[in-house]
Amino acid sequence: MPPEAHTGAAHGADFVHLGDEERFRGWRICVVEATFRAPDGSEFHRDVVRHPGAVAVVPVSDRSTALLVRQYRGPIDRWLLEIPAGTRDVQGEAPESTAGRELEEEVGVRAAHIEHLATVYNTPGFCDEETLLYLGTGLAPVTPARHGQEEEHIEVVEVPFEEVDAMVGSGRITDAQTILGLMLARRRLRSGG
Repeated sequence: MPPEAHTGAAHGADFVHLGDEERFRGWRICVVEATFRAPDGSEFHRDVVRHPGAVAVVPVSDRSTALLVRQYRGPIDRWLLEIPAGTRDVQGEAPESTAGRELEEEVGVRAAHIEHLATVYNTPGFCDEETLLYLGTGLAPVTPARHGQEEEHIEVVEVPFEEVDAMVGSGRITDAQTILGLMLARRRLRSGG
């Protein structure tokens, strides 16, 4: 849940979140009508998707390639090439543990090292989903434990970092958190520490 009040740095103004009225609850998200008070005292409403948060991991092989997953995404009716990711849907589980679990489930690898790269908001205009991006290194094979129809049909694709820019430019990689994760991982790996 977002903080109740935010200070507008540019104008010194306060917006206040007054509350939510739930309109729909699904297995992962809920949709609410959120009410806010503007700096001038007026109230306004926004449709907001509440999400428990997510993790996404750039798994890097000992050949310095990224292991991506090709997965069907129903909301856009397309197959996407993505870094492994998942919802933070286990109560009390540390995000690093969720990231490690997602790697094992989707890609079939365990990472000896998981390092936080960044925390991002995917679509803050209508959704509060926060995604923690990680780099996973020191990979060892394990048996995947995929869940759901989409994951059962995942294909793991090894991508050299030197091909990433061309793949983004040609539209082969279009997922925003994948693009950001790959760029941040590449920079981290090049800096060497």
